[in-house]
Order: sequence, then structure tokens, then C-alpha cells
Amino acid sequence: MLPRKHPLKCQKRKQENCPLASSEQVKHFSITHRTIVIDPRSHGRSTTIVHGNDYITHGTDLDKVLKQLKVENATLVGWSFGCLTVWEYIRQFGMGGIKSLVLIDMPPKSLSVQLDEDWVEGPLDDMAAAYTNYLRNPKGQRDFISAYATGIMVQRELKEEELNWIVEQSLKTPYYIAANLFSSGLFSDYRVEAAESSESDSLCCCRAAEHWAEAATSYLNKLAPKASVEVLGGHLMFWEYSEKFNEVVKGFLGGNG
Repeated sequence: MLPRKHPLKCQKRKQENCPLASSEQVKHFSITHRTIVIDPRSHGRSTTIVHGNDYITHGTDLDKVLKQLKVENATLVGWSFGCLTVWEYIRQFGMGGIKSLVLIDMPPKSLSVQLDEDWVEGPLDDMAAAYTNYLRNPKGQRDFISAYATGIMVQRELKEEELNWIVEQSLKTPYYIAANLFSSGLFSDYRVEAAESSESDSLCCCRAAEHWAEAATSYLNKLAPKASVEVLGGHLMFWEYSEKFNEVVKGFLGGNG
């Protein structure tokens, strides 16, 4: 691994656009790496458009960004549904220009009828209810993000200004686009890419300890036995436990340098 020449490319979640959430990672890793954080189309500061809001297109977009910035030998970092973009990129373009992967808190297949065996986003009925009841208007989207932030994203009680910040960042993606990305992600299946990418010891996953860590670890050990699996905090672990998270990633990068 060559300092400043090994790029870190961070890909964020479908609707939880937290540009400052990764600030501690940018600060930490930009000392030794070329560190790039992107907002996918219709996220954060990127242009909001009505077409291409799916993970197949996001994978194509990622390739264009990497080529435009002349990024080679990269570590791709995906968080939540951002992992789907990474896997889609691998499906379309392979692992040729990728050194390693850091995939944060996302199963490669979101839904399954074998809930006692597979690591999934949740039961189908729960996911359907979230889509039908919450992602139909701005208020529903706000309520959905607020409940998810307080129940899943962090382990401590959020201050009011912290919760407002997370919600407001998320609402930069309009509800109708968030709904489209939600369904696109839920019906994706990247088990093949997850398994194949781990063959070169290139996969590092961090998982929420208090929610489905046991299911995730067991599932990944079967699907991608060469992957390095770490358990830490809630869904927004890299924000709540930034120092611990950075040490995990630093150790992974050092072992794959």
C-alpha cells in the first residue's frame, strides 16, 4: 500500500445522506490516502433527477466517477444501500481496478423467506409496510427516518439537534426517489458478487452488535468465508464510534497493503 496513492472511495446510503457523518473518516484517512466521498445522483449535494434512481445506474455512475478522477487501485467503502452500488459496480466491471472493499452493514440480498437462516433487512411484511405507509409523502419519510435513526442507527440517545440533522440530510432525497431506491435495493441480489469478491480477502464488513450481528456473522461466514467480519455499534457506527471504526479499517487496510 503506497501512502497517498491508494484511494479510498466512499459510497453512501440510499436516503440517509449524512455528509458530515463521514468527516472523521475523511480527516483520519486523508493523511495517508487519497480520500473521496461522493453523493450519488439525487442524494445530498448531487443533482436531483427523476431517472436513473436505481442501483444498476448507480453502479454505472460509480465507474464514470472513478474514470473521470483517474482512480486506480482503490478501496471502495460502501455504507448500507451504498454497498449495493459497490456490488453492482463489480457485477458490471469486475474487480480489476479495485484493491479491496469495506462494506458496512448491508446484506447482499435484502429479502428472504428463510428468516431463520439468512441475514436480511427484515421480514417482507415489515418492508412492505415501510414502503406503503411511510414513503408516500414528505411527512411519512420524515417519520420513517426519525424512527430508524433513534431505533437502529445509534445506540445512545440522540440529542434533538443530532436527530434533526440526520433527518434533514435524509430529506434532501425526495420521498418519491427514496421510495424508488428503497424498492430497488430490497429486490436486489448480490450474493454472487459478495462471494466472489471475498476470494481475494478483499471484503471487510462491520455489523451492528445489538440487532443482527449473530445472523450477519453466521451468514457471511458461509457465503464469504474469507471475508473479515467485524461487529461494532449501530447502523451509523462510523459516526458514533469513529475512533474504533477507524482503527478497524486501518488494521484491515494495513493487512491488505
